[in-house]
Amino acid sequence: MEKNTIIEKVCYTDLVFERVNKKLSKTMTQNEIKFLVLAILNDNRSQFEKIGKNYYVSNIPKGIKLVINSSTYRLITVDKI
Repeated sequence: MEKNTIIEKVCYTDLVFERVNKKLSKTMTQNEIKFLVLAILNDNRSQFEKIGKNYYVSNIPKGIKLVINSSTYRLITVDKI
């Protein structure tokens, strides 16, 4: 798995910040969202799985799943789990 590469290259669009807040029912700043994403990616309890063109990173303790494009490393969305 490309965990270290994902951590180094994860990127964001303006739209994804809005989507994250909507999906998590939060009002976080861009920096807070970036911190959350990196915390999940660096957490040893996170499970990484590649399905098709996306990486799915699930963190049960935080109750969050990240969806990251495997070719651009762009965060697509987050889901509550």
